[in-house]
Amino acid sequence: MATTGTLGAEERREHLSAALARDGSLRLETAAAELGVSAMTIRRDLLDMEAAGLLRRVRGGAMPPLGPRSFRERSSTRSRAKSIIAEKAVRLVPTVGAVALDASSTVGTVGARIGARPGLLVATNSYESFRSVLQTGETTPVLIGGEIEPRTDSFVGSLACRAAESMLYRRFFTSASAMDAQHGSSEVTLAEAQVKHAFARSADETVLCVDSSKLEQRDVALCLEWSQITVLVTELEPADRRLDPYRELTDII
Repeated sequence: MATTGTLGAEERREHLSAALARDGSLRLETAAAELGVSAMTIRRDLLDMEAAGLLRRVRGGAMPPLGPRSFRERSSTRSRAKSIIAEKAVRLVPTVGAVALDASSTVGTVGARIGARPGLLVATNSYESFRSVLQTGETTPVLIGGEIEPRTDSFVGSLACRAAESMLYRRFFTSASAMDAQHGSSEVTLAEAQVKHAFARSADETVLCVDSSKLEQRDVALCLEWSQITVLVTELEPADRRLDPYRELTDII
């Protein structure tokens, strides 16, 4: 698509929507430079798109609208960042014992890289992650039961929480809809947060895997406090200044 100031409002907003779906976030100045228009023009576009429920504005840009999204929808955003995170996080997966994976697409990328580990049990509330582990033929997957949440493709509810707490994990790998230095991680629904709490209570360590678009953001349901998070894994280099607010709160890789 052309990136000059000749684009009309509808074409600009189509471009912005596509970029948001691809990258998981929009930076106002970057979008203005790409489209050859002023930051004020992009700001007006974002205001109109927010009013239409297409995004939510944050400082300096925009994020997807709040609310649950399917595993497939989430998997299609920030794929490069998720790949880097998975490369780091999979090094923390033990060869024996048990680990837990949440139903996030970021942790799903970790699950797809675990490979054959005959002495390892992997519990998850995501059918996609369960299937990825099952295909290794040697690592033992356990899909916890419960009620299916069709908006997120995850298993939630009281049965899921009880099943999650019925095993002991060396590590729990989880992502988040958002996180900030004050509140920790937060989720799109209370049901998602409850299952993650259950996994974390039964884990020796919790590994939080989030891409940088989630930093200094908040969603609806409070989830894990920083005292519950052992390691933070992002696609950024650990020395990146964007991670400064979290250095005193947890280990960063």
